[in-house]
Order: sequence, then C-alpha cells, then structure tokens
Amino acid sequence: MHVCVLGAGIVGLATAWQLERQGHQVTVIDRASPGAGASGGNGAQLSYSYVQPLADPSIWKQLPKLLLSPTSPLKLRPQLDPLQWRWGMAFLAACNAQTSQHTTAQLLTLAAESRAGFEAMQAGISPDCDFSATGKLVLYASAASLAGARAQLELQRAMGSEQRLVTPDECVAIEPALAGYRGQMAGAVYTPSECAADCLKVCAELMRALSARGVRFMLGTDVHGFARNGKRIAAARTSGGDVEADAFVMSLGAASHKLGRLLGAYLPVYPLKGYSITVDVDPAPGAAPRVNVTDSARKVVFARIGSRLRVAGMAELVGHDARIPATRIQTLEAATRALFPHASRFEELHPWTGMRPATPTGLPIIGRLASAPSNMLFNTGHGALGFTLAFGSAQRIARALAE
Repeated sequence: MHVCVLGAGIVGLATAWQLERQGHQVTVIDRASPGAGASGGNGAQLSYSYVQPLADPSIWKQLPKLLLSPTSPLKLRPQLDPLQWRWGMAFLAACNAQTSQHTTAQLLTLAAESRAGFEAMQAGISPDCDFSATGKLVLYASAASLAGARAQLELQRAMGSEQRLVTPDECVAIEPALAGYRGQMAGAVYTPSECAADCLKVCAELMRALSARGVRFMLGTDVHGFARNGKRIAAARTSGGDVEADAFVMSLGAASHKLGRLLGAYLPVYPLKGYSITVDVDPAPGAAPRVNVTDSARKVVFARIGSRLRVAGMAELVGHDARIPATRIQTLEAATRALFPHASRFEELHPWTGMRPATPTGLPIIGRLASAPSNMLFNTGHGALGFTLAFGSAQRIARALAE
C-alpha cells in the first residue's frame, strides 16, 4: 500500500520505519522538522520496566497542591476549554487502583514489544544517538513514599519486570555521583535494564535511513483536512497540495484531537506540558551520573546522553501555552545542583518545553476507531512515554493495517 503518516515525531517516524520494512510505500508529513515537537527535548529515558501511569489513586491527596501551589511539579490551571474539563474529569475517574493496575499491565506489555522493536532498528541502521544501557534509579525521600513504591514494584515484578529496592548506600554504590545526596534518600527502586538515548538524534537518524530507502518526506507542510471518497479518506489536504494514499496514520501528538474531530472521532488527547534543560557534564569520575535517575518527589528525571546531561520534569495542564517561564528552568537547575552539584558548570542550560500528548488513563490510542474512516489509523496519546513506546506502537499499527 501507499501509507501516509501524519507526524514526524518519534512515534510517526517509528511507524514509517516499521511500515517501510514491511514493503509499503510511505509518505511522512509534518509542519516542522523531525522530532521538533514533544520528542526533541524529552527526558531521554527509555523506561521499559517502569511505566506507572500519572492517573494514580495518590493524585486525590495532591489535588489542592495541583490547583493552588505555584511550585508544584504537577500543575492544573483550569481554562475556558471544554476539552480540558472533559479530559480532566476522565483523568480523575481513572485515578483508582483498579484502572492504574490495568493500565500498568498494558503499558508493560507494549513496552516489552517496543524494546524489541528499538533493538531491531538499532541492529538495522546503527544510529548515532548517544545510546546507553546503564539502568535506572527511582529515588524516594521518605519511608512512606518508599513503601508506596514497593507496592508498584511488586505489581510490575509480577508482570515480568526485574527490579529491586535498594538502600541509600546501595544507591551510591550504583551511582557514585549521588554520594553527596545520600542523607536525603530513604531508598530507591533499581532497574538494571533501563536505557537512555537522545530522541532528537534518533529522529534524525530515522529520517536519514528512511529517505535512503525511498520514503518521501513533506516537511514544513500543514495538514488542513481530508478529502473523502464515501466512507474512506481519499487524500490529506495539506499546504503542499492533496496527498492521496491507500491508508493514513495520525501521529500528530497534541494536535491529533483537532484533526480527529474533522473525521468525526473524539480523541481524548490533551497536552501535558513538560520542560527540560541540557547541560554539558564535567568529565571527572563521579561528577555527573551515568545511571538514569528519577527524583520521585520533584518529578524530575536525569539521563546521561553522551557528554551531556538531560534534566526534564513537570507536568502542566495549561493548554497549548508554549512559553518557558524562567522559574521552571530555575527549578530544574536547582534540582540538578541539589542531586549532582559537581555535574556541570551550568554555563548553558538549553531550555526546552514540549506538549506531551496525554490520554486520561495513560494508554495511547493505537489502531482504528469505529467513528472514523476505516483507512485512518491512529497512533497518538503516549504522554511522557512516547520514546519508550514508539516502536511497539509502530508494530501494532503495522499489524492492524494488515487486518
């Protein structure tokens, strides 16, 4: 078939990669360059074994802080936006133990498929992307939070994840750069198999490899709507003209909801705004971390990508506001200095923000929807796990296309 993939973020490019491998002719359309949206400055962690959804029973206790505190890592600012309210109510409805466990199980299955898909891509094109497989530590500041982590760990371990609780001393043995922070940790969850990579570099390498294999890229091109032929889509209407295809895949992230409505489909996808900084590291042994680290209290992640440290965090439901408040960048710098004071000179922070496309439950939307034309498949709504889940999602799209 000729398949038109809408979106050149990591999810769209992974989809194009999988479809091309299966013999399809592929066209990729995006208004910007590959990875320029939520993919470019993301947390860089590939969290295949640690996929706890944001929709969790603990959210209920945090609601006053979410609504009122200016320093909360999770922020909700109500807008005059029916989608935000509808999404928010569905999110709160998903904040229960049963839904959280069901979502975790499905995400772990998808993540395992995605690890295999990412490794197949690596074997195929050997991308230059600062890949590492040094494991991950999720830090907890109190005995109570560590006890809560134990419950999630047991759930994930029962589903096949290899993880264990470690003491502060063990944390420092695993990651010496945490030595100065030892007294502020109650413990951590350690997952030896977790990985990291520069997602923007992966996107660039995928485009290079796909272009060499004959995939057509229409970048700097907006998608305005669709031309129909009965119950099917005949073409995508774009600023570069109509693009005809046998099938279409929508991987437009937070923009998916608007175009989905043109097709009669409700996509519960809302932007979950995040931030990151990227700093050059001090090469001295033990100065900057080599293991992935997540500070659960601050909701900040640290990932080593080559000679740089990516620091990412925050989750804001504030609409499509792409501004970068200085206070949010200062928070990320302060968190880095607190955990890893010798990691960098912090001369250049390279601030970034991205709109993670989130669903209320945390499960992405993959495949056909009954309310949309049958030759439109959806691959969107991955939230903060787009990089982690991209290649597994792509495999599912390819299977759905064959049905």
